[in-house]
Amino acid sequence: MFQTIIIAGNLGRDPEMRYTPNGTAVTNFNMATNRKYTGSDGQQVKETTWFRVSVFGKQAEAVAQYMKRGSGVLVEGRLSADNQTGGPRIWTRQDGTPAASFEVVANTVRFLSSGQRAEGGEETAAAEGEEEEQNIPF
Repeated sequence: MFQTIIIAGNLGRDPEMRYTPNGTAVTNFNMATNRKYTGSDGQQVKETTWFRVSVFGKQAEAVAQYMKRGSGVLVEGRLSADNQTGGPRIWTRQDGTPAASFEVVANTVRFLSSGQRAEGGEETAAAEGEEEEQNIPF
């Protein structure tokens, strides 16, 4: 069996890199995707979905070095299910409300922007904005 997921969005905070005991680089980052549509009542609806992404090896080092909060990114990888639920990781926020986190293990990470934050610090999904190609070695 085979699964793949492709998502385009923006980093919600700076990536965090660490090393496994055998010396492999692992970088984790959160990314948001946005979707806008008109609801049945005629009102504009903005929907944001968050993903937690893990990337390994040389790509992990490049992500940690060149990307920061607000950077546009395209991730190709696989969903990683929670061992207990078989679905997204379920958790409780500090205010007591339930939340879910979609976990992705990246095979490929492509930089869609230079990593500059959007004006005013607002995050926008790469699918909505202009994509800027960059020659950054992996």
